[in-house]
Amino acid sequence: MALVPSSLPDKYPPLPDDKFPFKEPPPVVITPCDPWPPPYYLEDGLRKVKPYHFTYNTYCKQRWRGREILDIFASEFRDRPTEYYEKAIIEGRVVLNGKPVPSTKTIVKNGDIISHTLHRHEPPSTAKPIGIVHEDDDLIVIDKPAGIPVHPAGRYNFNSVIEIMRADRGYGWNPLPCNRLDRLTSGIMFIGKHRQAAEDMSAQIRERTVKKEYITRVVGEFPEGEVVCEKPILQISPKLGLNRVRANGKEARTVFKRLAYYPPKDDKEEPVAQNGEHHPGMAWKKMRGYSIVRCFPITGRTHQLRVHLQYLGHPISNDPIYANQRVFGPSLGRGHSEEEDDEDIMTRLSRMGKEDIADAVAYHDEMVDQYNKRKAEKMTGETCSVCDTPLYSDPGVHELGIYLHARRYHCEEGKWDYETGLPEWALPPPGYEGATELTKESDPLAVDLKKLGLEDDHESRDQQGQANAVKNATKTDTTSDEPVAASAGA
Repeated sequence: MALVPSSLPDKYPPLPDDKFPFKEPPPVVITPCDPWPPPYYLEDGLRKVKPYHFTYNTYCKQRWRGREILDIFASEFRDRPTEYYEKAIIEGRVVLNGKPVPSTKTIVKNGDIISHTLHRHEPPSTAKPIGIVHEDDDLIVIDKPAGIPVHPAGRYNFNSVIEIMRADRGYGWNPLPCNRLDRLTSGIMFIGKHRQAAEDMSAQIRERTVKKEYITRVVGEFPEGEVVCEKPILQISPKLGLNRVRANGKEARTVFKRLAYYPPKDDKEEPVAQNGEHHPGMAWKKMRGYSIVRCFPITGRTHQLRVHLQYLGHPISNDPIYANQRVFGPSLGRGHSEEEDDEDIMTRLSRMGKEDIADAVAYHDEMVDQYNKRKAEKMTGETCSVCDTPLYSDPGVHELGIYLHARRYHCEEGKWDYETGLPEWALPPPGYEGATELTKESDPLAVDLKKLGLEDDHESRDQQGQANAVKNATKTDTTSDEPVAASAGA
């Protein structure tokens, strides 16, 4: 299969007063074919995509500058082994600025464009439809199902909110997300129908004039009353999607309030294996029951709620990363803010989905039947007959999301308010009484930021942030620090 260079843009001569003459951007490679409609099919509660060829193009990210091209692929992407990327570079499936790469040791510089053409195998996503909460001439407010990423990224392209909505409404329609949720998270999202609407809503969210509420289900008995976590968060591994509490991380602040606590049905000892020994994956059963917790993020860091809940000792019950005893040990990372064991944690985490199944998924969810507990996405040992890519088994439906739902977004000025009901996993289990909905009359848990002393501080940080934005606008480097390390072909 030959790589196809894209046509060059029209050349514009520099204006007489230009000090820096116009410079052509580097050439890129285009996808050999663009299948339409997308090759979807539904099977066993999953939306699947038939394999197809695809070309990733991405500018050099700031953290890639001055590094060897093979080192970038090997350290940033976990979809394929280093040997695959080495062979792809040598055989010309990876090119730099539209030209073959002379060596796997070629240094990538600022402004370079990396193109990677591959036979793409997308993971399945949930077959649940994208819910519509509200729609007008400017915006669509959706209820995103868990298990679907917002943008094409990593191993996902057609199995993303953007492409699923485009497939439903037509090839020429361009949905413009105004906010982003993690792939594993469900709930409220805003899709702009045109650029101005998307920019207006995105600006509201950036300026923190939009209040957000999430609902989650966590391990153990969460404390009553307002719990404020102000620990900074640092990205530890973009490849593994791992973030931790660290003193040198970015400022992060969340308010939590417990909605309900559901203790175990009895006081029996924890289960034992048939040989009479305690299963090491069941130690956290001692934490007794689970809580439904409301989360009010003041800042918006990647994995903020998941990391703060883990630090507090109450990780999300089925979180395959932060509630994983095989990775973090019996304490599940409670109160941990040191970096001395980061390498060990990353090594153990990298095995999940390859040799091991995350024990948060495998053992500890009462709502998952025994068959689905055994069923999980992991390498099968087989390879694709076209490209020799290692193949994965289908994930169980229970693996497609975690117990985290963006329940409500509302304008601080009272202009609009959108919410969903409680997800099924947040309702009282059989035999228990508890909240089934949140209303102004029945809900005494509204968070008062001024009462907690956060409102004034929040406003001063906004002013400082605006000052920093003006300062940073003069810099030539506009590379985003968001952990989207997938455009070059994970």
